[in-house]
Amino acid sequence: MARVVVDVMLKSEILDPQGEAVLGALPRLGVNDVSSVRIGKRVEIEFDENAQNVEEQSRVIADQLLANPVIENFSVTVERSPIEGA
Repeated sequence: MARVVVDVMLKSEILDPQGEAVLGALPRLGVNDVSSVRIGKRVEIEFDENAQNVEEQSRVIADQLLANPVIENFSVTVERSPIEGA
C-alpha cells in the first residue's frame, strides 16, 4: 500500500488571514518570538497495494482538486509501506 501526503500552502505573496489571526493571538499565550505564521492543509491519500503511477495520480489530484494553482503551491510525498517479512 502507498500513502501519499499532499501539503498545500498559500503562495508567499498571498495574504494569509488565518495565519495573521494566529500570529496576533500568540502574545496572549505568552509567545512573543514568532515573526510569521502561515496556515495550510495536509491531505493523506491511501492507494491500493497494486496501484500504478501513484505519484503521477497524486499530482493530478492535487493540481486539479486539492489546490488552487493560482494562489497555492503543493508538494507530494509518497510513503510506501515496508515489505512485510523483510
